[in-house]
Amino acid sequence: MLALHRAERSTDLVVALAQILTVPLPDPFTAEVIAVPAKGIERWLTQRLSTVLGADANDGVAANIAFPSPTRLVDEAIGAASGIDADDDPWSTSRQLWTLLDVIDACLDEPWCGVLQAHLTGEHRVTRRYATAAHLTRLWRMYAAERPQMLVDWAAGRDTDGAGGELPADLTWQAHLWRRLRDHIGSASPAERLAAACEQLRAQPGLSDLPERFSLYGPTRLTTEQLAVLDALAEQRDVHLWLPHPSPAMWATLTGRPTPVRRRDDTSALAVRHPLLASLARDTRELQQRLSKPAGQDLYHGDDPRPATLLEHLQADVRADRTPAHTAKPDGTVQVHACHGPPRQVEVLREALLHLFQQDPTLEPRDVLVMCPDVEAYAPLVRAAFGQGNAGGHPGHRLRVRLADRSLRQTNPLLDTVAGLLDLADGRVTASQVLDLAASGPVRRMFGFDDDDLEQLRTWVSASGVRWGIGDRQRKAFGLSEVPQNTWTTGLDRILLGVTADEAELTWLGRALPLDDVDSGDIDLAGRLAELIDRLDAVLWRLHGPQPASMWTSTLGWALELLTEVPDADAWQRTQARRELASSTEYAGTTDLRLPDVRAMLAGRLAGQPTRANFRTGELTIATLVPMRSVPHRVVALLGLDDEVFPRGAGIDGDDVLARDPCLGERDRRSEDRQLLLDAVMSAGERLLVLYTGADPVSGQRRPPAVPLGELLDVITATAGQDIVRRHPLQPFDPANFNAAEPFSHDRGALTGAHAAQRPRSPEPAFLPAPLPRQIADVTLAALISFVVHPTQAFLRQRLGVYVPDADDAVLDALGAELDPLSRWDVGDRMLAARLKGVDASDFRQAEWRRGTLPPLRLGAELLTDVEQAVDALAAVSLGVHAGTPAAVDVTVDLGGGRLLTGTVTGVHGHVLASTSYSRLAPKHRLAAWVKLLAVTATRPGAWQAITTGRGPYSRPAWRSTLTAPEDAAAVLRDLVALRDDGLTRPLPITTGASAAYADRRERGDSTQEAMDGAAKQWSAMFGDKTDRHLGYVYGPEPDLAQLLTEPGDAAEPTRFAVLARRLWAPLLRAAQQGAP
Repeated sequence: MLALHRAERSTDLVVALAQILTVPLPDPFTAEVIAVPAKGIERWLTQRLSTVLGADANDGVAANIAFPSPTRLVDEAIGAASGIDADDDPWSTSRQLWTLLDVIDACLDEPWCGVLQAHLTGEHRVTRRYATAAHLTRLWRMYAAERPQMLVDWAAGRDTDGAGGELPADLTWQAHLWRRLRDHIGSASPAERLAAACEQLRAQPGLSDLPERFSLYGPTRLTTEQLAVLDALAEQRDVHLWLPHPSPAMWATLTGRPTPVRRRDDTSALAVRHPLLASLARDTRELQQRLSKPAGQDLYHGDDPRPATLLEHLQADVRADRTPAHTAKPDGTVQVHACHGPPRQVEVLREALLHLFQQDPTLEPRDVLVMCPDVEAYAPLVRAAFGQGNAGGHPGHRLRVRLADRSLRQTNPLLDTVAGLLDLADGRVTASQVLDLAASGPVRRMFGFDDDDLEQLRTWVSASGVRWGIGDRQRKAFGLSEVPQNTWTTGLDRILLGVTADEAELTWLGRALPLDDVDSGDIDLAGRLAELIDRLDAVLWRLHGPQPASMWTSTLGWALELLTEVPDADAWQRTQARRELASSTEYAGTTDLRLPDVRAMLAGRLAGQPTRANFRTGELTIATLVPMRSVPHRVVALLGLDDEVFPRGAGIDGDDVLARDPCLGERDRRSEDRQLLLDAVMSAGERLLVLYTGADPVSGQRRPPAVPLGELLDVITATAGQDIVRRHPLQPFDPANFNAAEPFSHDRGALTGAHAAQRPRSPEPAFLPAPLPRQIADVTLAALISFVVHPTQAFLRQRLGVYVPDADDAVLDALGAELDPLSRWDVGDRMLAARLKGVDASDFRQAEWRRGTLPPLRLGAELLTDVEQAVDALAAVSLGVHAGTPAAVDVTVDLGGGRLLTGTVTGVHGHVLASTSYSRLAPKHRLAAWVKLLAVTATRPGAWQAITTGRGPYSRPAWRSTLTAPEDAAAVLRDLVALRDDGLTRPLPITTGASAAYADRRERGDSTQEAMDGAAKQWSAMFGDKTDRHLGYVYGPEPDLAQLLTEPGDAAEPTRFAVLARRLWAPLLRAAQQGAP
């Protein structure tokens, strides 16, 4: 007999279930069978039953109970009646898929298969093969469950939709293909065996191993196949169907109504009065109508408690199916929070839960269930907001959280590595992809990379010009086999050659030019990188098809052995990875697969699935919204019910026959999500929290809630008599979160920010409150030049050890069609230096190609030609200055007080310090030459000159600065050292470009105002001082020249900026001549 048990709350059902289970089966060794629609329900049922079952009440034991899924239970029953084991059935999904692949390959050329042929034929469309077969297998499994008559008709040669209609003409190819599959398998499908199997189960109940009594707990929908088998099993067994139903009043209203075949003919929504039952409960209504015939006994286990809270009134109205009315007041039992985006939702959820834990000391984390449509999207946000321990500084960080239903890529890094390798196999294998692979835990452990190693690898990769492709094979796939530059092979060759040579001499070996700055201590790291690239190349070479599925499995397992390592404590990860790989191709046989097939195959297996793991573990649980996941909890929170996100699955599958004209009870994903929302409302014991994005996080414009949520809000407003939506500010430090009468936030850091926001805005504090102590020590020439050229940068690096990274420091992955201005300058400067050294132009071109800095092919050649024109103009006027072999002069200058200035000056030709740059001649070039000239003159007195040449202003091809050594070179040098001593105690109010403009105007007799106007013009130029990142670090993201003019000057100059500018530049300007060479 089929006994139907129903109640509004699952807790009432489980009490009745426990009462039945207290009467043991005739055979005490026979396991009780309770089929559940979701694995998380298994843990909840076990926990609840353990308080009743066992040797004594409340002994916490519930054993010898099997929890199959309804699908598994029905499949095994049909298999037993048909004499075919469910696991060995050739029509099982895991076996049918591989057979279908072979059938598709054999049928593509037939006339009736035109639709499938167009979908799968072509260079790129052929990659859809496995995904298409998997999709069809899922569809046909659904047809067999929902409309078995359709497949029976197809087997008989009738192309119908199984519900009295003809199969749409554009879908008849499915019937032809299914019949070919049936012929290939050679046996009747489960849909064809269903009727006979049910008769067998009625006539010979012993064919099934199910006990004399079993239960099906918590389904929100049952398929035609399941209803038929349950009806057959109920002939000789006690079958108990435990159905959470939101409204006994609706049940009474719909009882006895005729059951339509098509969903379009169902008018049950018009028969109920409560708007939520009409809009959200379609699955429940349809299930009730389909159960009206099979159910032999109808038992109601609910009650009708007197409502006291807003939540209870809301639930009572649903239970009684009455139109919502103003019967309650807002009391916090139902909370709706409108936030600015998902991150803010998680922060608000944390604060709201903390309030609940404070208000009720008996409330524990295990009493709270948080559900969201996509747990993967919220997992990083939850990890950041919860469970950080005392390190987080927020009481919410002490709440331990369990994230259920995570994908295997997130829980097992080895499987994430497998998925990453499959993505690389037919991709470009970019620099950033390989660096990310090297930084992943298993690969990092295998090759011993630490943080410093990974940073050094990034530096090498950028400097060696690696962009994408391990070698010629990847480049050939993208039609660039003639471009060997910028691959991992050439870049690695540069790194390895750099161990024994440098690129100064422009000598190369094969395609590789040695890379500078590879120290002897880096040999081991370079070797480990080479080993990684070599192994990765070997793996990717084998990850191509077509090849048998078993070969793919063994190759991926070999790749894990070659590239990954896990600690002994995580050895389960390797076992699980191998098990998943083996299971994915268990029934593949000799079927050939291509790379996209394997990627599609594993994507489904690695996706997040509802499981019992991490569900109800005693901690705060965050899970995915799935049917019957909303088991009763004292607090139920719904996170992320945003418009365009919930309900899920908005699209209609054009290949789905059932979706064209659905019948009653057939699955609809959006309807299922609506039912889940209603189930969550009814399962909340004491509190219901709903969070959604109610405002755009960028513009602040209000956003409407998802349509089902809007319907719920309308009902809540009608019941409470007012809108209860709480709209939260964008920022956690908004003062509104810290209302003295009722503060919402527990974040002390945010409170500090709120206090700061309410105080009057005060000027930004100085970068350095007080000067640092002076450091009196010897000075290197390089350090002094660095300071004079850029005082602020020198203070940050030499005194504070702070390096301000450039925004363009990221690893590049693309071959550019042109170079940015800075890269173009690099090429020109190297070309000019080589030309002045007498290097042949063709040799430089060969070296530059090997350096990997140029665009590919003709684009790079044209760029070199353009650069050569500017270089030729500079070289023509500079070769005379650079004649002969340059010398180097070691300098040692007594600075007084026992201090020395030491260093080496290169580029000395006789008594001339020659320097030529591809840049426009700038103040920094003149300052560097000036310091070198002073150092050489102080060491070796004589008639020294410093001649610096560069490109000129206003498109002049060349411009030259000639500096003559002053008689008091040592004194000027000591003054610069004293300026540096001062500049290393605090940032000096001076910049190179603006100070040069000011000093130059003053030297020419301009007034201080005119000079300051010149400085301001230079400061604000396109590439002026205001764009310097070091100044932005010290003075703010948008530094202003006025910030450097606050300190007073002396009698001659109005500001200290002006005083320092004259001090730095006046001696140089008196010794300088500028003009065209």
